[in-house]
Amino acid sequence: MNAKHWTGDGMRQYRFGKRFRTFIDGAIRLCKSVEADAILMMMDGRMDYAQLAEAADGHRIIVAADFAEELEGAAESGLPAIVLSMDDSPVYEKLTQALLECVAYEWLQPGSAVVAVYSLFDADRFDTISLVPLDEHLGRLTPRDLRQLETSVPLETLKAVVDIAVEIGREGREGKPVGTMFVVGDTRRVLSLCKSAGFDPVKGYGRKERNLNDRRVREAIKEVAQLDGAFVVSPDGTVERSSQIVEASHTELTSVSAGLGARHWAAAAISKHTNAVAVVVSESNGTVRLFLKGMVVLRIEPHRRPMKWKDVQHDPPQTE
Repeated sequence: MNAKHWTGDGMRQYRFGKRFRTFIDGAIRLCKSVEADAILMMMDGRMDYAQLAEAADGHRIIVAADFAEELEGAAESGLPAIVLSMDDSPVYEKLTQALLECVAYEWLQPGSAVVAVYSLFDADRFDTISLVPLDEHLGRLTPRDLRQLETSVPLETLKAVVDIAVEIGREGREGKPVGTMFVVGDTRRVLSLCKSAGFDPVKGYGRKERNLNDRRVREAIKEVAQLDGAFVVSPDGTVERSSQIVEASHTELTSVSAGLGARHWAAAAISKHTNAVAVVVSESNGTVRLFLKGMVVLRIEPHRRPMKWKDVQHDPPQTE
């Protein structure tokens, strides 16, 4: 069976049994029938990767997991491996990030089709196989775009910003939708095209107290996101300013989709006039868009916003 058990060090271990082999065979058959370019397996524990490579029957398998320990032996068995560090994120967001990094490393091309294997309903076993066309899932993202992002903004910083943007888009704050914008990289030029909207909550804090690599900082930023204006983030992940009004010119923009509001136009403009990447959370539906050179290069839809239970409101019975 493909159920997992726990090892002595507390790490989960997949059993390479009959059920697991049947599941992998199903993914391989789908890969053959649609001529997909690879199988992406979202791991949540260790595995005998040598056996997995042998079972692949010549098909390319890429593995992704939250922790490096879960991928031990994958590279030695010839399997490309991605460490996500997204333990608290939904599987949809992990899958999107894994595909993003596959394109960044040029393991996959933007027009590829990928068979994804993951646990959706039962955390203790693989239970879902999906066909993912990258053109539809990642929009117009290309390896060249990602190399430019990597040059101006380290991938780890961009990943941290995208993660927090997706959380804001999915969760909102206190049950209400929140829209906001992050401008990452080319900090000096970006600040020259911004002005303060007023009170800046991050002013006066040390750099370590403003760095998005700290989970406490990310939680604080999610609270501040309710205020007007954009966050300006340096390449090392430090929030340099918040509540910034972008004043870059919109006159040269031609590719912003109809229906997108002022925040998206501002993101397109600042990314057009600088080497920064702008990340926007839509207040209306939580969609996250990345802008580069004035264009949307990636769109991430929130998987779903959490359901909020509320007390039933009722009038007391009328006495006669």
